[in-house]
Amino acid sequence: MATVEEGRVTRLRPDPARYPYGASVMASCKRWPMNVGALDAPDRVNYPLRRVGERGSGRWERVSWDEALDDIAARLSALAEEHGPATLASAIGGPHCSFWPLHRFMSRFGSPNNMGIGQICWNPRIWMDMVTFGWTVEADIVPGLTECLVLWGTNPAQSDNSAFWGHIQSYAAGEGSLVVIDPRKTEAAEIADLWLPVRPGTDAVLALGLLNAIISEGLCDESFVEAWCHGFDELARCVAPWTPEEASRVCGVDADDIRRAARLFGSARAAALVSGRGIDQLGRAVPHVHRAICCLRAITGNVDVPGSCLLAEAPDFISEQAMEQSDAMAPGCRTASLNAGRTPLQSFEGYDALRALTERHGRTPPMRYLTSALPDYVLTAMETGEPYPVRALIVNATNPLLTYGDSARVRRALAGLDLLVVLEYRMTPTAALADYVLPAAGALERPVLQVHGGVANAAYGGPAAVAPLYERKRDYDVFRDLGLRLGQEDAWPEETLEEAFAASLAPTGLSWDEFCATGLYWPAPTPRKHELPGADGAPRGFATTTGKIELASEFLPRFGGSRVPEPIVVGASGPGGRAAFGEVAPRDGGLPLTLITGARRQPYNGSMYFENPRFRKACPAPQATVSPATAAVLGLGVGDPVEVRTAVGTARFLLEVAPMRDDVVSVDYGWWRPEEDASAPHFGAMDESNANHLTSCTAEEPLIGTWRYNAIPCHIAPFAGRLSWQDDREDTTIPRKDETA
Repeated sequence: MATVEEGRVTRLRPDPARYPYGASVMASCKRWPMNVGALDAPDRVNYPLRRVGERGSGRWERVSWDEALDDIAARLSALAEEHGPATLASAIGGPHCSFWPLHRFMSRFGSPNNMGIGQICWNPRIWMDMVTFGWTVEADIVPGLTECLVLWGTNPAQSDNSAFWGHIQSYAAGEGSLVVIDPRKTEAAEIADLWLPVRPGTDAVLALGLLNAIISEGLCDESFVEAWCHGFDELARCVAPWTPEEASRVCGVDADDIRRAARLFGSARAAALVSGRGIDQLGRAVPHVHRAICCLRAITGNVDVPGSCLLAEAPDFISEQAMEQSDAMAPGCRTASLNAGRTPLQSFEGYDALRALTERHGRTPPMRYLTSALPDYVLTAMETGEPYPVRALIVNATNPLLTYGDSARVRRALAGLDLLVVLEYRMTPTAALADYVLPAAGALERPVLQVHGGVANAAYGGPAAVAPLYERKRDYDVFRDLGLRLGQEDAWPEETLEEAFAASLAPTGLSWDEFCATGLYWPAPTPRKHELPGADGAPRGFATTTGKIELASEFLPRFGGSRVPEPIVVGASGPGGRAAFGEVAPRDGGLPLTLITGARRQPYNGSMYFENPRFRKACPAPQATVSPATAAVLGLGVGDPVEVRTAVGTARFLLEVAPMRDDVVSVDYGWWRPEEDASAPHFGAMDESNANHLTSCTAEEPLIGTWRYNAIPCHIAPFAGRLSWQDDREDTTIPRKDETA
């Protein structure tokens, strides 16, 4: 609830009458109170800026919105005339914007090249859920009903919202069993009944070991498998070699603990499983882990029943796919896909085949996410002009120089563009390279309607507290105004974002004002939808090729995939050992370890919030975390500077020691200094401790194109010099730099 005085928000406080319906939930979140100060923060970009010096020089002039959009539209038209509309790419980040306006603009412009991080964040699970169950599933954690909960590769204490973490804590305090699978003994693992410290890159083998134990010990739900599962015998043959002992040899988890986890999950009346980016970022192993997780749910009967997982409902509101206007793509958009012939699932061919199945049950998957271009392919087109030149990029709500793999490559590619436009709050390293930096409205200046990617009948959000201050604009207004300049008049019938949200909600019977009264639209889902009668009166089953849950897939082989999950291992444990990701030159006094980079650390998110002095005082330095035994071998203690090297590059951190596997190092990512000059050559000091100097975004997995941010061979050694972050630890008063134009 915002107090507004003379057009300015002066106070924020929790409103328990609106979603998430709890003052304590809001109070436990560190970020929302900062929104008041962020409205008039001295480093905010408040007016459109046009580059006047060399790219990255930090020299800008203030221009009007009309000047900026007229010039951007003219330059896009000229580039499209010369190279075709696919010469434009876009990059989009986290959910602090509305995704579909940019996607709609790209569809109508004629470019398929919206790139993002979906292939290592959301897409793998969505793809494997849909090809196995006919749609996505979501955990339904009900204390007193859910007897076992597995958290796999996720730590909601740091990575998720306070509401979900509070729910996990309440569950763990009850009678249900909590199992956590993670190389680190996270906050979630600390309160778990069982912690499985899996060796990074071996998760697929662990999943097959769990399946083996459940099948061999007779813990399957035989009636459910017989009635609703396809390919059980084939799956059983696949997992037969992977006894807990054999899985233990590969994944480094005690065989008895594998059995115990299998018994807890398999014997529970209802069991739920939540996975996270820890397994989404394992390269070519990713689809096999997710497929095995789907099979774990299915053979134990934990599909679309309360307390386990529920098959999501189709949205009552206008779908994300329709809001994107993907079916109205300009001619040639599909044929220009950079993914075509490379990642057969993450392509229009794969999407069309999936959609033909899901629409049997009235569900349309979001097209722009599941066909988004891989950064690797877009960067190659920028670098080489092959298969055609990508010469322009629009960046909305993301900072690719820090958040995309191989930051040095990203910087070179973006520096060579003809046109780079960035919508941002402040001058990030990516914005510093731009031709135009356009001021984006912040959280209190825009309405919100979040719809979970359009794959569920759920939405949350609410109104803006104030109109955009200064000359900031909402992303919808930017892309609408740009689209109107480029002949997209029929694509943007609603003048405001509120009107567009109201049109999206109209099929539900709710007005925008009625939705805003509670901030949530979520009709309770119907369980056991597969048992409901179809058009012919028979149970409708699942929206798959066979009408059943496909333990053995009839869909994936059409695109070169395997029928059953395979024991794919990546990283230092995989075929070729440490050379699998490239040889890493050793350093005296150092250790070869396995690197994981995806761990989140509150209060930060991606490369955001580092400008907040209170946050920096509480969390002043980027860390490389190892076990006590590993620190002892290195001869180092907490706070000592270390250098981490991979075949891609080098980054430096301060050492942290915590309970975790002895053969792993976990590094923070997204660190830079907003208080320093973001322009070249400093780029906000992003090179000192940038985790993405250690990673690559090269497509590794053949169906979706997932690359690898975890299970990377590395070498860690003491660093003889002094890191700037050591000064911050000693003096945590962070100076602020005034915005300059």
